[in-house]
Amino acid sequence: MQWIDLRSDTVTQPTPAMRTAMMNAAVGDDVYGDDSTVNELERLAASTLGFEAALFVPTGTFGNQLALFTHCERGDEVILGEDTHIVWHEVGGAAVISGVNLRPIPTQNGVLDAEQVRRRIRPEGDIHLPRTRLICMENAHSSGRVIPLAAMQEVWETAKSAGLKVHLDGARVFNAATHLGVDVKQITQYADSVMCCLSKGLAAPIGSILAGDAIFIATARKKRKLLGGGWRQAGVLAAPAILALTEMTERLGDDHNNAQYLAEQLASLPDVHVCTDQLQINMVFFEISKSIDETKLLTYLSECGIKSNGTEDGQWRFVCHWQIDKEEIDKVIAAMKVALAAA
Repeated sequence: MQWIDLRSDTVTQPTPAMRTAMMNAAVGDDVYGDDSTVNELERLAASTLGFEAALFVPTGTFGNQLALFTHCERGDEVILGEDTHIVWHEVGGAAVISGVNLRPIPTQNGVLDAEQVRRRIRPEGDIHLPRTRLICMENAHSSGRVIPLAAMQEVWETAKSAGLKVHLDGARVFNAATHLGVDVKQITQYADSVMCCLSKGLAAPIGSILAGDAIFIATARKKRKLLGGGWRQAGVLAAPAILALTEMTERLGDDHNNAQYLAEQLASLPDVHVCTDQLQINMVFFEISKSIDETKLLTYLSECGIKSNGTEDGQWRFVCHWQIDKEEIDKVIAAMKVALAAA
């Protein structure tokens, strides 16, 4: 069966061009620095994101946690939004790997308030207090929203005035750039390091990028090895990642347009309420007001060849990617119409 998979953009299969690139990739031992394809990817990523250097890592969580591990010492404190991926979906890694204290603060739809950040920066000289070391932002936000550049600039300036570093969880930073209509460097200029995923909507089979200045990346490279992330013949993975950064970043607008179409079609169904304030990238969040058996709905969708996650905090989420176009969306809407009518 050819599934219509709406669970996430992590489910993307590599494109035919990526499969060809994998087969033909030049490889070497990356721990020795001998893999020319990995080296090419890291140079391209650094240039594209606007940093001196970059490092190819297995996953986005690995990249974020490696950034904390590199920026911080044990016992340091990290200020970040309470609804960020690092807080919610990275298995408490900050405590296990870096030994840092996360200080989450409320956000306004994912936007950190610079004044609230400033108030939480620990004063120096008090032996009772941890040292504030890092501020983390996320753009695009996992809620489907894109953070305005002005808000990022305010947090950046607050951090710099206090002598602090800023890390950007940019898992979908190219989606954010697409929505804002800007070069990605206009977003990453407000960070000392950035992580971006290549295996989400960009469709590479595996991998993320951590970028920063040369000293930061040299330190991160050693810590990557400590964490078991040293690659060997990784060119077979870097080759499709290069296409992710070049070809696939250019087509993200298609996913955003398809998400808008999906949202419009869902909104036309009785009892479905689309969260239009979260409709800025390739994700559609919605709620169903009538009482339904969630398990039965998921089972019916599965019988129709459609994969979906269940609700989280009462919200459903469908995610568009390169393997979801209007033909697939129309099939989803038809199935949802039948399922809701029978509920």
